[in-house]
Amino acid sequence: MRTVDVRVPATSANLGPGFDALGLALSLYDEIEAALTDEHGVHVTVEGEGAGEVALGEGHLIIKVMRETFGRMGVPQPEGIRLRCRNRIPHARGLGSSSAAVCAGILAARALSGAEFSDDQVFALATEMEGHPDNVAPCLAGGLIVAWSDHTGSPRMVKLAPDERVRPVALIPTARLATETARGLLPKDVPHKDASFNAGRAALLIAALTQRPEQGLLLAATEDRLHQHYRAPAMPASADLIERLRAVGVPAVVSGAGPTVLAFSTSDTQDLIAPEVGNDWHIQLMDVDPVGANVQFPETR
Repeated sequence: MRTVDVRVPATSANLGPGFDALGLALSLYDEIEAALTDEHGVHVTVEGEGAGEVALGEGHLIIKVMRETFGRMGVPQPEGIRLRCRNRIPHARGLGSSSAAVCAGILAARALSGAEFSDDQVFALATEMEGHPDNVAPCLAGGLIVAWSDHTGSPRMVKLAPDERVRPVALIPTARLATETARGLLPKDVPHKDASFNAGRAALLIAALTQRPEQGLLLAATEDRLHQHYRAPAMPASADLIERLRAVGVPAVVSGAGPTVLAFSTSDTQDLIAPEVGNDWHIQLMDVDPVGANVQFPETR
């Protein structure tokens, strides 16, 4: 029985102005143990987030991803799969739980099959399954990621290292919001002046996060006109919290599609966050994960 362990980080996409282009890997992890067995069928156990909610058979997302990956690699489907999930990434909160599952499933299938499947192919398949590269890229590679698609439609990424003085803080509500719902609120077209505004802010955000994490620069760099105010009616508590945090000088944005709020904490702002949050939110202080997904065979640990 071949077994592999895969650890995948949470991610935050968009980061304010970098809609569908910027992503950050966070030090909050899901861990899976996957094995191919001679027994027919699938056996799945889930601990932590999603326990008692997600499918435990062929309908489990990671199992479906593994099956698809085996097919793409041209290897026979295994007789049996045993999967154990230890989940810490909240579901439907804008922290990349589905991207983490997709990446974990692809990497587990590649490791267990031993087939030739490059990192670029992993990235392309993960992007195809998830729909956008801005979550899967930091999940796979870690760090701060700029992601885009080239003229052929293939996903590409550049990895950057944020300044170590920047600490991401996730403010996680109990309420959930499906990505499809949040994306459905976006208009088909936006004003040219708003697109121009976001281009400048996204460029400034890269400079602020990697070189000059000053409170004033980060606050200006996290302004957005492309998506957050359109989605605000679906997450009024998040929109209100962001407004209050920014009013006291804390750079705060919607994490991914929400409703989690991501704040960038520095020495100037770390004491300003908690008083604005209240009891309805879980405050999760994190680091930037520098390496992304990790794959190990148990005997090599």
